[in-house]
Amino acid sequence: MSLRFIGIDPNTGQSESPTVWVDDTKGEIIIQGWKPDPATEAECAATEIPGHATGIPDTEQVVRVPARMAHILREACDAAERAQLR
Repeated sequence: MSLRFIGIDPNTGQSESPTVWVDDTKGEIIIQGWKPDPATEAECAATEIPGHATGIPDTEQVVRVPARMAHILREACDAAERAQLR
């Protein structure tokens, strides 16, 4: 795995640090965020998506990141797309 740091929450302190990386080899975005509260996780799990089962598989996790990180997520998406085009 070849992780490339993209950015960290600009308002991060010493203990909480939502962070974004890109795996250039796999073309994947890795996100570290806050664990959701049970109500948020339940709402995500219950949301109906046309043509798709509801629920969150055991191999997946809902994470929360602040909206102020949108520019960092966009940068990660662009980097992941560039990696896949090689």
